Amino acid sequence: MLRSIDSLGGYTIRAKDGDIGQVDDFLFDDQSWAVRYLVVNTGNWLVGRKVIVLPAALETPDWETEMLTVNVSKGQIENSPPLAADQPVSRQKQAELHQYYGWPMYWTMGASSFFTAPGKTQLAESAVDAAEEDAAVSDPHLRSAGEVTGYHIQATDGRIGQVEDFIVEDETWLIQYLVVDTHTWLPGRKVLVAPTWIEQINWELREVRVDLKRETIKHSPEFDPSAPVNREYEMRLYDYYGRPHYWARL
Repeated sequence: MLRSIDSLGGYTIRAKDGDIGQVDDFLFDDQSWAVRYLVVNTGNWLVGRKVIVLPAALETPDWETEMLTVNVSKGQIENSPPLAADQPVSRQKQAELHQYYGWPMYWTMGASSFFTAPGKTQLAESAVDAAEEDAAVSDPHLRSAGEVTGYHIQATDGRIGQVEDFIVEDETWLIQYLVVDTHTWLPGRKVLVAPTWIEQINWELREVRVDLKRETIKHSPEFDPSAPVNREYEMRLYDYYGRPHYWARL
């Protein structure tokens, strides 16, 4: 099912033996557009530390109670390799954390095998060795959804709005759409843009360029944030833009 990332903010994260905090942000890979980690705000429990959770380490989510359970204990989390709350996450830190928990290292795996449950995939020691070579360097492809929110969206012939939210598939944790607020151009209207329609992202200028014209976007199927994004709507959207259906490749 497709869900708004913004709506998942504040969900409770529970360990095997108790709550550890709430979802504060999401870190995604800007090449595959896969959510790699959920960032957890632990409040006064682990002050000054960032806790990140691998989606593959989550048990079956309880969407009714807005609860996400991770299959580790509070003690394991407390004694895990620390991550500073105000610093980017380096590949080495990721490798240390994955090795500590026994989580699969997604950068050594194909897209189809990334979501294998922890413990079923053998860790690659070479990945740890390679990560140690750039110990002080943050992962250049790991982006914060919170930070990218607000980026300008540029069509081929002008600006159309800003990133307001992301729509993620809750089984694969792949981002399927960026929600664009067009209030400075089309008041009261929001549109969806698929990552595959993006031509370029300028991280310094905080700008996303899409290969669509403003007039084409203007008449696209209307997006209602209060209604779920279902397959019927997706078919109308992709057919309107004349783009191949992504789900046909799954």
